[in-house]
Amino acid sequence: MIRPFAGTTLLDIAISKLVDSSLIPNENIYISVYEDELKNVVRKYPVNIFARSEKSANSEGTPMTEIYEWWDKTPHEYVVLINACTPMLSVETIESFTNSYLNSQTDGMFGVMAKKNYFWNSNGDFLLDLHKPVMNTKSASIVYEAAHTLYASKLSDIGRGVWMGDFRKNGDIELVEVPESECFDIDYEWEFDLYEKVYMSTKNHHTTK
Repeated sequence: MIRPFAGTTLLDIAISKLVDSSLIPNENIYISVYEDELKNVVRKYPVNIFARSEKSANSEGTPMTEIYEWWDKTPHEYVVLINACTPMLSVETIESFTNSYLNSQTDGMFGVMAKKNYFWNSNGDFLLDLHKPVMNTKSASIVYEAAHTLYASKLSDIGRGVWMGDFRKNGDIELVEVPESECFDIDYEWEFDLYEKVYMSTKNHHTTK
């Protein structure tokens, strides 16, 4: 999160976007971090620091209230969670997702990418409706893939061990499309190196346009 990335860091990029938002008040922004090195970065910005415990920072995600230990420690009822490992995510997309949640009747919302492709299950069964002509993905029906960028949930649901809602229940979680070009999620070394080049190329294009 604080390794040099395109002349800055992933953490700086994420926080800067939130601070630059005209929709999200700075006092509503919480950065959940444990390490002092991360806290020192966050202190450069007019946002809140939630001091994670060592147990939370090293949690594998079970129980949910352990990794999201802030669920009952802020004066808010709902949360929009942003993945800071997605440097291409734009302020406009963050605000659009947040606005959708503010105007939604559902308690859970999930950022997704719309895909047209072919999919099979582990038994080799084809999973989609396919219109002619075959071997042209334009004829495939749309499926939604997790974008791993933006999430929203009622905080008390997290306390009950529910994150966003029931994934098996149609309509329980509202799906909101996020541009695929903004969904580069950095988990591995090769992604860090590749997406840094993509990010720099995009920034240079905007600068020279």
